[in-house]
Amino acid sequence: MTPRSAGSADGRDGPPVAPVTGPAEREQPDAGAAARADLAGPADLAGRPATAAAAAGPSPVRVVLALGSNLGDRMASLQGAVDALTGPAGLGFLAVSPVYQTAPVGGPSQPDYLNAVLLACTALPARAVLDRAHAAEAAFRRVRTVAWGPRTLDVDIITYGDIVSDDPALTLPHPRAHQRAFVLAPWHDVDPGARIPGRGRVADLLAAAAPGGLRRVPARLRPPS
Repeated sequence: MTPRSAGSADGRDGPPVAPVTGPAEREQPDAGAAARADLAGPADLAGRPATAAAAAGPSPVRVVLALGSNLGDRMASLQGAVDALTGPAGLGFLAVSPVYQTAPVGGPSQPDYLNAVLLACTALPARAVLDRAHAAEAAFRRVRTVAWGPRTLDVDIITYGDIVSDDPALTLPHPRAHQRAFVLAPWHDVDPGARIPGRGRVADLLAAAAPGGLRRVPARLRPPS
């Protein structure tokens, strides 16, 4: 995945953070339905979705995905990503974190991010999960014109089971996740005992990470419908 600027708990092992409130996000057309259609994929000969057929084979792997948005209706984009990635033909939904707001780090001047972490399980290989992440971004009109620039939706694979890989197309775990409070804080909320392979406990990493203006917002994401 491309590098991205910061954007995505309070009272945990890290420094305290304060809640933030603000005006409601503007409504925008639901891109989640289109994203779910793009991600549905083919069916097998028995008529089952391909992901369901795959799940009958290899044992599912736990996947951690970081979601972020700082353009348009940010909450709608995050919810659309949850729905698209973990819908009926997608990854198996496990949990979704609270949402956090963070000031950007690096790149041009741009709005603050909203971020969350999605826990899922799948029998798909890591590259197929990456393809689904890219498809979800494309459904929300993500463009990559400026390095570390603003985006309608960002989906990063943080961990895929215990796999460690230096493949430049998909480095696992995510090479900067252990430094990013906007990933560690929401992840710690939904899985306090989580670990990053080769890096250690998320709780310890969060305590050492710079908070970067991290603030929890009152809005919540829901499981896929």
